[in-house]
Amino acid sequence: MDVPVPRFSVIVPAYQVQAYLHACLESVLAQSYPDFEVIVVDDCSPDACGAIADEFAALDPRVRVVRLPRNEGLGPARNAAMERARGDYLVFLDGDDTLTPHALRSIADRIKETGEPDVLVYDYARTYWTGETVRNRAAAHLTERGPAPFRLADRPGLLKLLMVAWNKAVRREFAEREGLAFPPGYYEDTPWTYPVLMTAGSLATLDRVCVHYRQGRRGSILGTPSERHLDVFTQYDRVFAFLDARGETHPEAREELARWRPLLYRRMADHLTTVYTRPDRLPRHLRAEFLRRARVHCRRYRVPGARAPLPVRLRHALLRLGLRRTYGALRLASALRRRTAQGTGALLR
Repeated sequence: MDVPVPRFSVIVPAYQVQAYLHACLESVLAQSYPDFEVIVVDDCSPDACGAIADEFAALDPRVRVVRLPRNEGLGPARNAAMERARGDYLVFLDGDDTLTPHALRSIADRIKETGEPDVLVYDYARTYWTGETVRNRAAAHLTERGPAPFRLADRPGLLKLLMVAWNKAVRREFAEREGLAFPPGYYEDTPWTYPVLMTAGSLATLDRVCVHYRQGRRGSILGTPSERHLDVFTQYDRVFAFLDARGETHPEAREELARWRPLLYRRMADHLTTVYTRPDRLPRHLRAEFLRRARVHCRRYRVPGARAPLPVRLRHALLRLGLRRTYGALRLASALRRRTAQGTGALLR
């Protein structure tokens, strides 16, 4: 007997998020749109994540649990779920985040309206322990412009969004055809998201907050100092290697791929700047090594003549030159600008 194919496979990797996993899974099972499966991947978590997942699986047959024999990280955990997914579309949700009410119905309606695109990009909001919820400041790039899908070349501003897996629904057949998978290591979303957007034959947007992205969680990857933040360099090597390989196998796409290099270089340099200026990510003893590697990467991938605002060009030049003291002053100025911008962000109640 054939098993019905669900519309969505909601993929939830779980590692040391026992305090939040109940809320995460409840936000999925409470959706008004019922046609989905949930695949929870217990990434050999030492806490109660596995037991919590089992409880939900016992209560709802749409929930399946996958157990990894050792801790692999977000990327391999998602890959393990993708190998078992049956849904038309893959939806990723981290175990400490939640779906907003009616999110899957809105996603399903927009997918139908836009003719089953390869990728649908939707919005998110950051949530804080104070109860404050702040919408993504780049939401303007998600403006819906009718039912017709488009290519990335039509709306390159999508590359200015946060490079994460959990703000997209990806058609499973497209992901399998293109051999899309997550790499190991930190910042695994980066070499997933760029190829997803750049190879998609059709894209669409949904101007609606569908995910609440938890901030300030103790033990989160982005808030824990570790030498593994050096993985960001390997991940960008993978992105640029993808551009090279894609150009070899798809010569008709070389011109378009070449157009992405200046923007990709700028996003890389901005990302490296962010990691370097965050003391909650980079241990002090690794700062010199990080700046040395940033200098190498910026020199290796820089596209001469690429246009950018003067402050951006200055930051990138300092990275290429590896000027630590000068960069320290610039880091303080950047922090002040961020605080000013955050103070004027729109608040959702």
